[in-house]
Amino acid sequence: MSATVYDVAILSDLRYPGGNSASIVAEVQAQAAAGVSTVLIHVPSPHLRHARPFHPRIVACLRDGLADLAHDGDPVDARLLVIRQPRIFTHDLAVPPVVRADRTVLVVNQPPGDAADDQCYYAVAEVRERITRYFGPDVAWAPISPPVREHLQRVAPDLPLPRTDWHEIIDVREWWADRDGPVGAVPVIGRHGRPDPVKWPRDPEQIRQAYPDSGDVRVRILGGAEIAAARIGGLPSNWEAVEFGAEQPRDFLRTIDVFVYFHDPRWVEALGRTILEAMATGVPVIVGEHFRGTFGDAALYAEPAGVRDLARALHADRARYQLVVKRAREFVERRYGSDAHLSRLGLRPSRRSHPVPAPRPAPAPARPATRVLLLGDQPDRLLAIARRLPGDLAPVLVTGSPRLPPDGPLTEYLPSRAALDVRPARWSGFLRDRLRHLIALHHARAVVLDGLPHDGVLAATADHPDVAWLWIRPAMWRRGTGLEWQGRAAAFDAVLAPGEFAAAGDEGWTVADRTPVTEVPPITRLDRGDLLDRDAARAAAGVTGEPALLLRGVSAAVPEFRVIEADAGALRAADLAVAAADYTTFHELLAATVPTVFVPDPAATDDQLARARFAAAAGAALCAEPGADLADVLTVAARSDVRAALARRCADLAFDNGAAAAAAWIGAHCGAPARIGA
Repeated sequence: MSATVYDVAILSDLRYPGGNSASIVAEVQAQAAAGVSTVLIHVPSPHLRHARPFHPRIVACLRDGLADLAHDGDPVDARLLVIRQPRIFTHDLAVPPVVRADRTVLVVNQPPGDAADDQCYYAVAEVRERITRYFGPDVAWAPISPPVREHLQRVAPDLPLPRTDWHEIIDVREWWADRDGPVGAVPVIGRHGRPDPVKWPRDPEQIRQAYPDSGDVRVRILGGAEIAAARIGGLPSNWEAVEFGAEQPRDFLRTIDVFVYFHDPRWVEALGRTILEAMATGVPVIVGEHFRGTFGDAALYAEPAGVRDLARALHADRARYQLVVKRAREFVERRYGSDAHLSRLGLRPSRRSHPVPAPRPAPAPARPATRVLLLGDQPDRLLAIARRLPGDLAPVLVTGSPRLPPDGPLTEYLPSRAALDVRPARWSGFLRDRLRHLIALHHARAVVLDGLPHDGVLAATADHPDVAWLWIRPAMWRRGTGLEWQGRAAAFDAVLAPGEFAAAGDEGWTVADRTPVTEVPPITRLDRGDLLDRDAARAAAGVTGEPALLLRGVSAAVPEFRVIEADAGALRAADLAVAAADYTTFHELLAATVPTVFVPDPAATDDQLARARFAAAAGAALCAEPGADLADVLTVAARSDVRAALARRCADLAFDNGAAAAAAWIGAHCGAPARIGA
């Protein structure tokens, strides 16, 4: 036996982007809160062929200590083994995990097939044979809903099933939002989910009926709108399409009045977790009659043609609206709450309960005055600050960047001048008007600019003297550049200078500028304590035994090193990094003590060469000088003794993360504005 016997082991592919990972997170949180110990076992699924990291919410659970991660090849002992997603076993596993458990349950969260082919996703007999071979003959197959149970009974009538389904769980306290009234003057119909063609009706007319192109309703869609638009010949003018991952589902659901979900008639929906999330948020749900066996009287049922009238009737009758919301909440809490899950585990906790970090409440529509606009096209630094804002401030990210995390704040799109391809004067007018609109829409108390104060921004500061205007001013300008931005600090209430590890090598114009500024340490997305340790990081990034090479903003190859992908929390998976010396990349790699060769971008506005040279002079990194042969530098960097020395030096020169100080600075300046130049 291994040294630790866990209460629950959960085995799955921890990279899934949708409901499977959300369900794992919900169960881990409930178990941790009840003192039930959990270990996660990652098994790559054969149908996820592209390399991708662990789901960010699963990484957060590991980082917060709610669960442990089993290391590859290590045996695991547990009182209960829960296996999720049968499709993992459509092929023989290259290295089957060694798990010794008193009891094993396979949670069948996807039916074997659809209406056209009963077993197009997996053959029950083949999967059953492999699971029996790996985990023994007594594995219980537990469907998550009546439709999955019926499908299994039809294709495998000899398969014994438990009397009750393994219902999904959701914490209503995490999702719930009190509503004072409808979102707008007309009903806002919405839906969210991963973009998949089977998640939409095949018939274009049914799409038009369920999500009407009509002036008396609005439609908001988070994920997959492009699929529907292709089927109906374009995006209707009353639709707002939001890219999957651009808004958190909790935030998105607070912007709609009614959740409407119809899908391909051949698709067998195992449960419909997005439906559950809508109910938990307090949004009435309209779905097809085939969902009645799962959701009973907690949902409203209609054909697509009846959606528009039903949505308008609910919008006009607030008493009926609240009755539907109340009924759905009671249903979700009773059937899908954590108490039911803990009861089915049948375990006595082996340790004290672990406090689950409460998610920051999403901004409620009833309190728009606390919102702060965070404006910039390089969102990493703003997102780091946004996560640490005081609880009474709700961030709204305003950006033209496509790089947005799935768990980020509410986001508004602001295209750049290059994206619009317009003249500077027209761009200034557009920028001014767009900021005016966003300030009014969100009742913004402050606007924080992380970037350059263009003419349109300065005009907007004059239009809104009642708003706090704050500038996060970049440093490390290349000598002789950026002089046109001098003097523009006078339009702002305060200026923040994000710290630079290489500040002693800064020769840009901000060094001699006499504007009063607040200085904070370098800003990174995560604190050092939030980073995964090396073993967990390598597991999260899918690294096995070979040395791992991380590339950021450059192309390179090092013999015997395998290129990997790793998010900010898993940087320590890399044995060597080759990267540009932009602000975020530079500081995050140093903070994670990753041995790095910096390759400065000569076209960048910031002085990347000065950063890289300073790090090299400090012994914390290597610098690929202009004109040098990168291959020669990489040959040196690949040596284990060189990499070890660089990592030690980074640890010796460790710096604090200034993100929390920057967030506190914003909070302190959300009182009465007083311009620097006043």
